[in-house]
Amino acid sequence: MSSHLIGQTAALLTALTWASALVLFKRSGEHVPPIGLNLFKNTIALVLLGATLPVFMAFDSGHALAALAGFDASQLLILALSGIIGIALADTLLFHGLNLIGVGLLSIIDCAYSPAILLCAWLLLGEVPAGVLPYVGGALIIGGVFTASRHTPPPNRTRAQMLLGMSLVLLAIVTMAVGVVMAKPVIEEMAVLWATAIRLLAGTLALALYTLLGRGWRSHWTIFRPAPAWKFAVPAAVLGTYLSLIFWIAGFKYTYAAVAAVLNQTSVVFAMVLAVIFLHEPLGARKLLSFTMAMTGVVIVTFSQRLDTPAGWRSLWPAWLLLALMPFLLHLALGPLVRRREWRAAGRCAWCGYDLRNLPGPHCPQCGRPPSPSPLPPLTEHP
Repeated sequence: MSSHLIGQTAALLTALTWASALVLFKRSGEHVPPIGLNLFKNTIALVLLGATLPVFMAFDSGHALAALAGFDASQLLILALSGIIGIALADTLLFHGLNLIGVGLLSIIDCAYSPAILLCAWLLLGEVPAGVLPYVGGALIIGGVFTASRHTPPPNRTRAQMLLGMSLVLLAIVTMAVGVVMAKPVIEEMAVLWATAIRLLAGTLALALYTLLGRGWRSHWTIFRPAPAWKFAVPAAVLGTYLSLIFWIAGFKYTYAAVAAVLNQTSVVFAMVLAVIFLHEPLGARKLLSFTMAMTGVVIVTFSQRLDTPAGWRSLWPAWLLLALMPFLLHLALGPLVRRREWRAAGRCAWCGYDLRNLPGPHCPQCGRPPSPSPLPPLTEHP
């Protein structure tokens, strides 16, 4: 297997593990407050990183403990501040927003990460994007987010709550970008696992201090006692904070950074599919349109330097074809499942849509099939 294939597979696994973690975090958030959930997943990640670092230290000199001696206190302080902003604050905002809008809409807004990184790099590091295409891609992503804002609110949510949730997620993404960009000069010199461990430790300590000094601190720590919520929170933390990081490192190590970045962003597709199947989130034309706009913007931002000639645009024809077909493929694959659920909820036959209300027999008089349970039940019953 070539190194590029390994890297591309790892990048896709990054997207899949993060999308799966989002679904599990959504279910965890129904029982655990955002601050407590953030503290819990960071603690698990620190334990797993603590077990992984000795392995890397044994085989990679860059991860040796002596390598940290080359960094002064100011650099370590920048990393710590980056962790407080980009992990403690950003992930808490993200979990608040996730509880309000669901996985599907959050994954679309998550596409704003690329232009947020460009904006922060310009403001903090003076890195000006070359050409007009990054701005075009950013405008498409913002347009996709705006289109998603007109989506029908999730069940038991008002439009005001949905807009608040989208604003919180967007603020979380910008905050993540600030945390990453401000630490970029240090991260480029330090081994990735060490940089991640320091950022995670700082973010976790900040969250712990905040909860202990605030009122009702016990509510944030109840998740650390074994409870039914662990069946979602523990795998979510392992997938979203640990495995996705390992796959992310492998993706950028073994293939081109631009290719890995776009493959990582396919988490939007995985998250949308998993949310429809396991969380019963709706899938409408507006959501598919916003998805297409946002993903097109991501491709343009990522490959902006390559797209400065007509030949560059032609070289990416597989991406353009996939983007054009993806909404139809998603609708083709998930449309029947969504339709059967809607028919069944309305008292109709899940197979043909015939109205079964007030009928004496157990079978549908039109298609002859017995009443069917929901094609796929929710991940778990709501409390």
